[in-house]
Amino acid sequence: MTENSYSHDRDDATADYTGAGFFGELEPPSRPALLVIDLVNAYLDPRSPLYAGVEDIVDRVADLAEATRSAGLPVVFTYVGYRDDGLDGGLFYRKVPALRLFTQSADPHYGAPPEPLRPRPEDITLTKQYPSAFFGTPLASTLRSLGVDGVMVTGTSTSGCVRATALDALCHGFAPIVVTDGVGDRDPEPHRANLFDLDAKYAELLTTEQSIAWLGKR
Repeated sequence: MTENSYSHDRDDATADYTGAGFFGELEPPSRPALLVIDLVNAYLDPRSPLYAGVEDIVDRVADLAEATRSAGLPVVFTYVGYRDDGLDGGLFYRKVPALRLFTQSADPHYGAPPEPLRPRPEDITLTKQYPSAFFGTPLASTLRSLGVDGVMVTGTSTSGCVRATALDALCHGFAPIVVTDGVGDRDPEPHRANLFDLDAKYAELLTTEQSIAWLGKR
């Protein structure tokens, strides 16, 4: 895999993790899919209570989606959706009241993607109710049927649904790559801390530029 893109210093904490046996390397997948996790207007529109200020990732993810399609590989978009009573969201819906923004009667603008990330006819879309794109969805079986053995994870948020999806990808046997400048969070500290932890334990990290170059070399 290309040199790690997440620019953390190899400081005492990293050295301690490395010495303890973390920061191994996963073999690059031969047929990856791109996952665009919940990158919708709720996180991009300043009028939204969930606004996260991550508009800068949209064009990068759109470029990566185009490169993925050009390589003949699947692009998967996930969205969040609930009944008005939230019963299909279980404890997660209770824990995060902001998820009411994605109920059936809520303003559909917030659950929709921005123009550059509207799915193409050949793309795959799915709706989820929990943090991981794998939990309670057909994602794993769909990817297996397409011969996919790894995923490039983008979207929002780094500390929430991106992390949960990358972890579940690993558990399902799909080598996860988290695209560091294609994911975002409402606060830089959880963003950095979760990228560090994902790098140490669960995933490989690349930038969008590195990911596009890697796809071109396959």
